[in-house]
Amino acid sequence: MTTPVASERRRQLSRFASPVALVALMWAIQILDAILPGSFTGFGLRSWDLGSLPGLILGPLLHASWPHLIGNTLPLLVLGCLVAVEGGGRFWLVTVITAAIGGAGTWLINAPGTLTVGASVLVFGYFAYVVVRIFSPRPVAHRIAYALIALFVIVLYGGSILTGIIGAGPGVSWQAHLFGAVGGVVAALSGTRRRKALDA
Repeated sequence: MTTPVASERRRQLSRFASPVALVALMWAIQILDAILPGSFTGFGLRSWDLGSLPGLILGPLLHASWPHLIGNTLPLLVLGCLVAVEGGGRFWLVTVITAAIGGAGTWLINAPGTLTVGASVLVFGYFAYVVVRIFSPRPVAHRIAYALIALFVIVLYGGSILTGIIGAGPGVSWQAHLFGAVGGVVAALSGTRRRKALDA
């Protein structure tokens, strides 16, 4: 017999299934890319190419190499789970907004023909989302909790995030990082406005 406590614990843990599933999908795609002939990276986002617009969705799922995927996996899981604390639906909404804005900005700003793949657009979006959620109109206890989480995230990833935008090396898309972060901010502020409307 399932107790109410066990049921609630299972419900809480199920929130983290979404980011885990997203990362698992990325790994499955990378494994298939290694096994099958050709390369999936061609389905990424190619700037100023209207035919590559499906790359807005596919680009974050694809990676140029195993080190590329491995480097994105841990921050994606950590930050994704922090976003998913608010529920699986919220996680996917933030993911879609971040991918759309991050991809659109990259498509417009990058040099024509530049191919962009990788989940770092989502990593930067989740980071920005978690930090900006401090300003959510929630009870003081929740805002303090968000502030502590944001402080932890800034200490853990702040340096890497700043370097990824200002000091990105050759072959690294600072555009995807910057606009991914913009997408995260938009997602956070849209949630804030919606909550204010509900509280009005």
